[in-house]
Amino acid sequence: MLSKLRKISLSNWILIGMVLGIFVGLFLNFFVTNLFIKDTILIDNIFYLGGNGFIRLMKMLVVPLVFCSIVVGAASISDIRKIGTIGGRTIVIYLITTAVAVTIALAIGTLIQPGAGMNMSMSGQAVNATLNQTMTDTILNMIPENPLNSLANGYMLQVIIFGLLIGIILAKLRDEVKLVNEFFEQGNHIMMELTSLVMKVAPIGVFCLMARTFAGLGFDGILPIGKYVLCVLIGLAIQAFIVYPSLLVFFTRFNPVRFFKKFASVMLFAFSSSTSNATIPLNLEKLSEMGVESEVSSFTIPLGATINMDGTAIMQGCAVMFAAQAYGMDLGLTALITVIFTAVMASIGTAGVPSVGLITLTMVFNSIGLPVEAIGMIFGIDHLLDMFRTAVNITGDAICTIIVAFKNDSVDADVYNGKKEAHTLGIEF
Repeated sequence: MLSKLRKISLSNWILIGMVLGIFVGLFLNFFVTNLFIKDTILIDNIFYLGGNGFIRLMKMLVVPLVFCSIVVGAASISDIRKIGTIGGRTIVIYLITTAVAVTIALAIGTLIQPGAGMNMSMSGQAVNATLNQTMTDTILNMIPENPLNSLANGYMLQVIIFGLLIGIILAKLRDEVKLVNEFFEQGNHIMMELTSLVMKVAPIGVFCLMARTFAGLGFDGILPIGKYVLCVLIGLAIQAFIVYPSLLVFFTRFNPVRFFKKFASVMLFAFSSSTSNATIPLNLEKLSEMGVESEVSSFTIPLGATINMDGTAIMQGCAVMFAAQAYGMDLGLTALITVIFTAVMASIGTAGVPSVGLITLTMVFNSIGLPVEAIGMIFGIDHLLDMFRTAVNITGDAICTIIVAFKNDSVDADVYNGKKEAHTLGIEF
C-alpha cells in the first residue's frame, strides 16, 4: 500500500489535496458553520496556518527566483548578436505573441467574469497604487531608485528592469565577469531546487487553502473556479487555433491544417509530459520533416522553451481577472498594461518545467497589488491546465520558428507541402 502511495506523482497529490479540501470545506460549511458554531479552531487556526504558511513559502521564492532567472535569461539571450537577424526576429515574434496571449486572456476574463460574486476579503491589505497611477508614473516607477530596496520590498517591475540591465551587461562583458555570471547561474539553479522543495508541501497547502475557502464560501465557490478553467481553455484555444494559424498564413502563406496534422503527435507528447524542455527533440524532428533547416530550429526551439510561454501568459491573465473580481478590485487601463508587461517579462524568467508558472504568477499579482492568497484557489487544478498550456507553448515555438525560417529562406516549401521528402534529424519518435 505504501509503495503504491509513493508512486503517485506530485501533481496528482496536489489534485487530491484540492478535491479533499473542497469536500472538507463544504462539509464544514454545511454541518459546522451553518448548524453549530460560526468559528472553529480547525478553520481559523489549523487551516489558516497550513494554507498561509504555504503562501509565505511561495512569496519567499519570488524575488530571488525571478531576479536570478531574468539575469541569466537576459545574459543568454544576448547571444543572438552572433546569429544576427534570426535571433532578433525570433525574440520579437515570441514577445509579440506572448503580449497577444495575455491580452486575449484579460479580454476573456473581463467578458466571462470568473471571480464575480465571490466577495473575498482583502484582510486589510493595501491596494497597490498602480491601480490609479497615470501611465507616466507607471513608467517612472519601473526605474529603481535603489535596487536593493526594490529587491527587499518586492517591487517586481523594478526588479525585472534591474535584472534585465544586469543580464545585458554580463552578456556584453562576457569573459571579464565570468565569475559573476556563474554566481547568477548557480543562484538560479539553487532557487529552482528550492522551488522543487517547497512544491513538495504543496498538497498540504492546497488542501488547507481549499478547505478554509470553501468552509466560508460553500457551494457558491465552485462555479467561479469552473468559470476560471473555462476562461483559460478558451484563451488557449484562441491562441492555438486562431492566432498561430493566422500568423502562419499571413507571413508564409503555408497551410495551417497541414501543420497541425504533422504536429499533432508533438502536441500530445507535450500535453502528457507538461514540460516544454522534454519536447525539444521531438519539436526539432517534426520541424525538420516540415523542411525547416536545423541551423534555425536548433536555436529558436530551445530559446522558445525558455522565453516563449504564451500558454502560461494566458493562465496568468485569466488568474489576474479571477482574483481581481473575487476581491472586488477594479483594474484600470494602467494596471492592465502593467499585467501585460509583467507577464511578458515573466515568460523570460519561466523555466520550461511543470507548474513553475504559478511561482511567477506571484510576481504578476505583486506588480498590481493583488493578494497572493488567491493563487491558492486555483493551485489544485493547475496541473490539468498546465498540460493544455504546455501544448500551446510548444506549438507557438514551432510556428514562430517556421515564420523566422521562411523570412530567412531556411524552409523548403516543397517539403512542407509534401511534394518531396524531408531530410530528418534521425530522432526516434
